[in-house]
Amino acid sequence: MKIIFELSFPLRSDLMTTVRLAAGGVCALKGLDMDASEDCKVCITESLLLLKHRGYAVGRVRFFESEGLSVRVEGEGVGQEEESPEDEISLALLSALLGTVETTEKGGKLNSVSFEIGSRK
Repeated sequence: MKIIFELSFPLRSDLMTTVRLAAGGVCALKGLDMDASEDCKVCITESLLLLKHRGYAVGRVRFFESEGLSVRVEGEGVGQEEESPEDEISLALLSALLGTVETTEKGGKLNSVSFEIGSRK
């Protein structure tokens, strides 16, 4: 698959707004409608929070060319692992908004979340 845009950044809460803005720009570039764009931004944010809670220090978001938009959110590096009761809510939200979510594990913990979203206007 052809990469449209890629971000790599320290996995810190204060950078989530920046990532959401970049994701909105990519969604606009791909011509996704407002609902799909908002769902995409929420799903990326929730995926990053899941990875942060599993102790990754770096987040990487890749946007791929597809019928709508394919997104892969990955964790890298070693940070501080955090227990969070909201993880179940995040996973339920991803399933509700997307239907199909692919996850991979590395070393027994969640390492990436991939999904496809939206259609052209």
